[in-house]
Amino acid sequence: MDDFSQRKLLSAACHGAIFFSSTIVSIGIPIAILVVSDDPVVKENAKESINFHINLYIYGIIFALLILVAIGIPLLILLAIASFLLPIIAIVRVATDPQKPYRYPFILRLL
Repeated sequence: MDDFSQRKLLSAACHGAIFFSSTIVSIGIPIAILVVSDDPVVKENAKESINFHINLYIYGIIFALLILVAIGIPLLILLAIASFLLPIIAIVRVATDPQKPYRYPFILRLL
């Protein structure tokens, strides 16, 4: 497999890891790819995916607590939609333009 195809595959795997499991296991795939890969674009995609996963966990906890004041339910629904659609957009973007890492909107970049 050439470097171009490998970059597309590993970058898509980072962003698509959320579909494998909704638990902490899904964050292990981008971490493993971050450690193993030497490609700077793949590393950036892995970091972005890890940041996205961490943000989802943080927002999920906050929105779950906000259920007590009734605003949490619509926020959790929006979070569920975003956690499904944004990785699909990311996969499409890294597949069509593998030279550029994908950046998720509206997340805190912790790494």
